[in-house]
Amino acid sequence: MSGLVEIQEDVRLRVEEICGAHGNWPCRKGCDECCRRLAAAPRVTEAEWTAIAGAIEAMPGDAAEEARQRIRGAAGLERPVVCPLLDGESGSCLVYAARPVACRAYGFYAERHEVLGCGRIEAISREQGDVVWGNHAGLEERLGRLGPAAELWVWLEAGERRG
Repeated sequence: MSGLVEIQEDVRLRVEEICGAHGNWPCRKGCDECCRRLAAAPRVTEAEWTAIAGAIEAMPGDAAEEARQRIRGAAGLERPVVCPLLDGESGSCLVYAARPVACRAYGFYAERHEVLGCGRIEAISREQGDVVWGNHAGLEERLGRLGPAAELWVWLEAGERRG
């Protein structure tokens, strides 16, 4: 199993544990609140980008080129940034199965004493003290071992220069 797949599996297990213990958890496929208010465009490792690029390539018709255009357009945007991988009409991720680890983990991990999530997640964390959060610093360390991270458009441009 590759390092990325191991990380994704560990995140999946943490997500299942929290959602199973707290049926009212808002972070689920189709929730796009965080995707519409990012501090910056997503940064991903090359392994994550490879999966995302494959998912984009598999899109039907002109959808792949439209996704690439959105990624290019995200270069240099200031906060709040709408994720270029978000389908704004449906509120779903264009590459959900290949989405970055940061997206998979958001709302389920904490950094020291700060919960990483939207206002609804922060409220749940105050009301329900029994949530066993994932360790965000540990997750970031593991991702760092996969190699450097860069914004989506950096990986896209690098691939276009090579290809």
